[in-house]
Amino acid sequence: MTTADQLRLRIREIPDYPKPGILFKDITPLLGDPAAWRVACEAMSTPWQGAGITHVVAVESRGFLFGGAIADRLGAGLVPVRKPGKLPYDRSREEYALEYGTDALEMHVDAVGPGARVLIVDDVLATGGTAAATLRLVERHGAEVVGCGFLIELSFLGGRAALGRRVERVIEY
Repeated sequence: MTTADQLRLRIREIPDYPKPGILFKDITPLLGDPAAWRVACEAMSTPWQGAGITHVVAVESRGFLFGGAIADRLGAGLVPVRKPGKLPYDRSREEYALEYGTDALEMHVDAVGPGARVLIVDDVLATGGTAAATLRLVERHGAEVVGCGFLIELSFLGGRAALGRRVERVIEY
């Protein structure tokens, strides 16, 4: 059984959440299983060993869970990217389109800069909108985005194409 298959057993599917027609991938059983959690963090970190990552940029909120563990394994700093109004210091902001309307992400202005080699981390890659906005936000500060890492990729939604960078994922649906 592959690592992805082992972890997939710890992901619960919830139909019609958060709205009808969506089959939500609930990772909380995986998070609550110490062995599965360790395997997931290791699997997300391993492809980036030796890539010279200096900062892991973790996207709110489930990206934070993986970001800290991955940053630790890579010997990198951790940078949170948050929804508006959640960070206390001077911030940069990047708006992005949703199905209906817009949303935004913010990062401290001094979090990364020229010379930083960044890995963007989140739990799920779906359409790629959030990760692409994070990528633009990081690059605006002169940092290099080496790639993006996810626990899950919903490949049928085509999000990988929106990123134009190396993308690694552990589980594909």
